Amino acid sequence: MKKFNTQPPSSTPFKRITYAVLAIVLVVMAGCSGLRLAYNNGDTVLYWWLNAYVDLDRDQKGWVREDIDKLFDWHRKTQLKDYVEILRTGQKQLQGNITQADLMADYSEIKQRTQALLLKAAPELAELARSLKPEQIAQVEKKFKSNNDDYRKKYLSGDQDKRQKLRYKKAMEQFELWFGSFSSEQEAIIRKASDARPLNNDIWLDERMRRQQNVLGLVKKVQQEKLGKEAATALLTTLIKDSFERLEHSEHKAFFDSYEASTAQMVLTLIKITTPAQKAHAIKRMQGWIDDFNSLAAQPK
Repeated sequence: MKKFNTQPPSSTPFKRITYAVLAIVLVVMAGCSGLRLAYNNGDTVLYWWLNAYVDLDRDQKGWVREDIDKLFDWHRKTQLKDYVEILRTGQKQLQGNITQADLMADYSEIKQRTQALLLKAAPELAELARSLKPEQIAQVEKKFKSNNDDYRKKYLSGDQDKRQKLRYKKAMEQFELWFGSFSSEQEAIIRKASDARPLNNDIWLDERMRRQQNVLGLVKKVQQEKLGKEAATALLTTLIKDSFERLEHSEHKAFFDSYEASTAQMVLTLIKITTPAQKAHAIKRMQGWIDDFNSLAAQPK
């Protein structure tokens, strides 16, 4: 089962570009009756999202749109068939005896696919970094601050129980998209598994802000040293790879490892208590996506 988002909100603009694409494919459309329509308009959604961060000027708008179109064209041609295989594996796992090791392996695969998508976009992101003006960098900083303020209000307010409830609610929203409704008895079991996960949103905020500063540092270095595309791409490629390895070398590694393992255990617990009808609901949903992905991959935009 590779479709569950197990991480709290903690990202950078560059990672968010990738997550925006993946969200359009694997999360947002879980609640959308028109998957193909949503995907076909994903490039526009991504453009407006990026514009909200950078406030693109007249010169940037045209080639940024072209770069996003090319990224989606590549994604359509090379990635959607892989998503079909992901979903087919998920169907088999639901019908078999899935283990926590399976879930951890699935999560590792998702991270690899995410990194591949970011690395594919690195040259275009480097060009964007090279084109940014001081007021646009200031706009990114302002957006970061606003996002962090929102994060504090949502995830750092209230007591421990309030934060546990919020996290459980977010998890259930995803689970219900896949499996349909749950009984009160099932919900109690899931809530217990959710609460068993370590909770420290201050650590996630610290990690979030660290990544933001890394991005801002990169952009400012590109501007100050007037780096060419090749040098800027190399710098960005290193940042992307380091960001994926960061948690393995963090002073909070024990927390991150425990969170990942306990989240996999929560998903496993949920799968074990689902009824045949609930599993059939998820398998049917997956099949609908398989059909849509195959159709999307076969058609030109």
